[in-house]
Amino acid sequence: MATTAADQVFVDTNIVVFSSVPAAPLHAEAVQKMQALRLAGAELWFSRQILREFLVTVTRPQTFLQPLSGAAAAVEAAKLLALFAIAEDGPAVTTNLLTLCATIPMGGKQIHDANIVATMQANGIAKLLTHNTADFTRFQSLITILPLVP
Repeated sequence: MATTAADQVFVDTNIVVFSSVPAAPLHAEAVQKMQALRLAGAELWFSRQILREFLVTVTRPQTFLQPLSGAAAAVEAAKLLALFAIAEDGPAVTTNLLTLCATIPMGGKQIHDANIVATMQANGIAKLLTHNTADFTRFQSLITILPLVP
């Protein structure tokens, strides 16, 4: 059965990290939530931006993880490519991002979040699974935010 836009969920970096690193906070919750979504028929998506953010996170010191070498991080990232559909970033994402910047107050690091929303829009994905719900509340008229924990 083909998935529809309603069955597609974009997964934020924090969820990817939590689910990939057993010592990460909320590891069990992230794994369980993603499994539940898949069992319900959802297709999980991420973008190359999320992959880059994953690499940034796991190669710098964390309270729950010693930094991985670039080589080890690349191995882990390659595993992720088999688990997620990839929402590509192209001209439509750029157009959407510029529209978001022009219409929703934001700046600095918030542009990264806007790019996630722009990517979701360009790829017809309406739902976002994240632990950082506050980062996306400015976009709640455009996307459905699925919090990791209530």
